[in-house]
Amino acid sequence: MTGNQKPLYLKHEEPLDVRVEDLLGRMTLEEKILQMMHDAEAIERLGVPAYNWWNECLHGTARAGVATVFPQAIGLAATWNEVLIKKVASAIGDECRAKHHAALRLGKRAQYFGLTFWSPNINIFRDPRWGRGHETYGEDPYLTGIIGTAFVRGLQGNHPGYLKVAACAKHYAVHSGPEPERHDFNAEVSLQDLWETYLPAFEALVRRGRVEAIMGAYNRVNGEVCCGSPTLLGKILRGKWKFKGHVVSDCGAIGDFHLRHRVTASDEESAALAVRNGCDLNCGCTYSSLKNAVEKGLISEKEIDVSVRRLLRTRFRLGMFDPENKVPYTRIPESVVNCRRHQKLALAAARESIVLLKNEGQILPLRKDLSSIFVTGPSAMNQEVMLGNYNGFSGKMTTIFEGVLSKVSPGTQVRYTPGCGYRNGPFNMEKVRAMSDQADVIIAAMGLSPRLEGEEGTAESEAGGDRISIGLPEIQEEYLRYLHETGKPVVLVLLNGSALSVNWAHEHLPAILTAWYPGEAGGSAVADVLFGDYNPGGRLPVTFYRSADDIPPFRDYAMKGRTYRYLEKEPLYPFGFGLSYAKFTYRNLSLSKNRISPGESLKVSVEVENAGKMAGDEVVQIYIGYPEMPFPTPLLSLKSFRRIHLLPGEKKAVAFRLTGKEHSVVNETGKRVASPGVYTISVGGSQPDRRSRALGASPVLTGTFSIT
Repeated sequence: MTGNQKPLYLKHEEPLDVRVEDLLGRMTLEEKILQMMHDAEAIERLGVPAYNWWNECLHGTARAGVATVFPQAIGLAATWNEVLIKKVASAIGDECRAKHHAALRLGKRAQYFGLTFWSPNINIFRDPRWGRGHETYGEDPYLTGIIGTAFVRGLQGNHPGYLKVAACAKHYAVHSGPEPERHDFNAEVSLQDLWETYLPAFEALVRRGRVEAIMGAYNRVNGEVCCGSPTLLGKILRGKWKFKGHVVSDCGAIGDFHLRHRVTASDEESAALAVRNGCDLNCGCTYSSLKNAVEKGLISEKEIDVSVRRLLRTRFRLGMFDPENKVPYTRIPESVVNCRRHQKLALAAARESIVLLKNEGQILPLRKDLSSIFVTGPSAMNQEVMLGNYNGFSGKMTTIFEGVLSKVSPGTQVRYTPGCGYRNGPFNMEKVRAMSDQADVIIAAMGLSPRLEGEEGTAESEAGGDRISIGLPEIQEEYLRYLHETGKPVVLVLLNGSALSVNWAHEHLPAILTAWYPGEAGGSAVADVLFGDYNPGGRLPVTFYRSADDIPPFRDYAMKGRTYRYLEKEPLYPFGFGLSYAKFTYRNLSLSKNRISPGESLKVSVEVENAGKMAGDEVVQIYIGYPEMPFPTPLLSLKSFRRIHLLPGEKKAVAFRLTGKEHSVVNETGKRVASPGVYTISVGGSQPDRRSRALGASPVLTGTFSIT
């Protein structure tokens, strides 16, 4: 820059588009290309600082030291509480901003200190064998869209001109394993499944959440590479949904075009294909070949400008070219990072995420003045399992053992041994027997860990990040049976990121709960539930199957036979299921109309009462079942929900408005339709199925309405 005249792009009072065009017009082709790689170099002559686009905040600011660690994403989904999720995401966004500016004051512009966050992961958790499922919000597209939208809104803030941080919905699209094959796999999917299951959450985050970025997946979909797909990126994302933000590739995905998918022959061809179809930012280095691609006539500078324009727009919206006193989020203090308020929020989220699966004989809650308690299992005093993956670190971690210690009477004896490892480590039978004999109750903390399920290359799993079996690892099952043989009551606390077929435990143990990977306050939250200081109200965001034999082959992306919407076999624990220490009753189900036209809204209301002796949360759920149609439909679909709190004896009227879209389905051509016929509507604390009733879930009321 020369002279005293401030360039137009540095004038914060000018319109955004004018500023972007001014800066773009001053850049050379080489400089533009540098801005299209995740580790963007500085353009010193224009005052454009270096910037690393890669940051993570799946359930807290990740990989950059201290941060509040909230429950893993699957646990956040189990809260079924979009208001809470927005608060959690807002807190995360505050910490992200504070850490960014603290790093700048130290002269750091390194990876994991930027303002563009590659979260949330909204892929549909279609199969429990997928190792990365715990990063998602579960198996249902509606629930995923609601939770994901709340997360994005909390992260990005509500300022009309500036983003607090930029969120990114990933991995677009039809992406959920197998992990070892993700770089060359072709997911074949029907138009019906594409639009009914795999795309709705992405559409929700684009249209309602106004998410700033989309990350393309590694795989192909119906033959097209996701990060260069004219269908996904062009026709759908930019065309049908009118997405205005930027698209980033998953890391190394552009190189996979020619190295693994074999759809191109060189770096230049791969880079040109991706940019031409709308992938603006390369996590990797393949876009360094774009200058050669221009010289070879594979792509034009004008096409490159389209992507650079989008990327600059995001940086301007984050306030990177404006004085700090003009950007409201620069004033968030460093003291907000893992502050007391956020610690309390992490505890609240962990409590709300816990799902009580069984409580035979009302063994829970436990008395705090028991004489002796034996706490055991590989997860009982393990901080790593509390963290999940894509995590930060907190100095306020509590394990299950520590949580139990904090609750009991000073006169209570609490003993501990891990007993066994996650997959190996034979247990000392004599030692365990001695501890068991003296105990009034055994608390067994078992399940999975991020070492057993996770991303390709990061998890020490059976199948490159994925699982083969969906049961408890053999050594844990053996140990659990031995604990049961002692004759002492065993309370099983599962820490897991995905469904577990704990069939034997369900048949033989009096109490089971799942706490997922619950974050820094997980031990305290579990203890609050075990000893009755908090009444569990979480609900399953995934189906717990009885066996992997009950679902189709992992590589099959057809939805038939998968998830509660298409499952014909009886599960162990259904999607939406969860118990409470309270008892909730439903009455007076009312529909605004018994007959509606296609596209017409419907108001549904019901009265819920806490007929128990303890205050608690109930998750009121609405499902729709469909009439016979000339094409396959889901067996039923979640259409709305609300988590409410009721005191003993308190009643509350709950009303929902279902739009025309909520009672439509997608036909075989991919078109959403509302066919004439009689529809079933069910309202209650669970699915309207026999299994939920047998497990003791809250009752469900059912009615019908017709579309004419």
